[in-house]
Amino acid sequence: MKLKTGVFILAGLLSLNVSAFSQDTNFFIFLCFGQSNMEGFPGVEQQDKTAVDDRFRVLAAVDFPSLGRTKGNWYPAVPPLCRGSTGLCPADFFGRTMVSNLPPNIRVGIVNVAVAGCKIELFDKTNYQSYASTAAPWMTNIINTYGGSPYARLVEMGKLAQKDGVIKGILLHQGESNTNDKDWPNKVKGIYDNLIKDLNLKAQDVPLLAGEVVNADQHGACASMNAIIDDLPKTIPNSYAISSKGCAGRPDHLHFTPAGYRELGRRYAEKMLPVLGYKIAETQ
Repeated sequence: MKLKTGVFILAGLLSLNVSAFSQDTNFFIFLCFGQSNMEGFPGVEQQDKTAVDDRFRVLAAVDFPSLGRTKGNWYPAVPPLCRGSTGLCPADFFGRTMVSNLPPNIRVGIVNVAVAGCKIELFDKTNYQSYASTAAPWMTNIINTYGGSPYARLVEMGKLAQKDGVIKGILLHQGESNTNDKDWPNKVKGIYDNLIKDLNLKAQDVPLLAGEVVNADQHGACASMNAIIDDLPKTIPNSYAISSKGCAGRPDHLHFTPAGYRELGRRYAEKMLPVLGYKIAETQ
């Protein structure tokens, strides 16, 4: 009996060792969530499909049949990063800028869960169903691709990503559907706090970066929301607002152009790098 017990203990220790060694502390994971601009406006320009460093990866949060991607697996971060029908988004040039400025032994991984048109309430862990039940059929279809709960899918994929790397930050782009909602920062804090708890993270080690919506200088239809987004650091100490000033917007005044996404993504990275203790090695 003692021999068998010893064998089981040894097997357990070996299993723990395998698990520990499989996690690469030089694989930096970033969780991304929000609405349509975090999805990326449909369509990817040819120039954005090339020159993607192999150190930049994406964890498929859903199946991408058209791209041969399967939920829960890592792939080269060639856009789209969110779902097969989406496009270039801020996470694309965030990741590209990160790897070009980080030491060559560090990789970057993105987990992107976003739903076009949704209010921040959709990511409320407890009350999301009351909001989701009122969603239009097209939004319901997107929600269903995430198993009915985008928040739960983000946590599920976050835990899976933690087996391979370390979550270093969270990127948010949302607000258009909550324009002028002064309680938005508190709602975001509730989601952030739940992510920290559910993924066993430490808030002081996981900054939250929130991008502004299309700016007033681009005649943004929801530009008044930026004042509220800019106030987020007053509610979440380890958070930062990313300016969208000068980031080109589309004629719909809601979404960014590919050039706008590239610039906004770079700005997320240019804030994240020093927050994590790294210098920006080159001008993008």
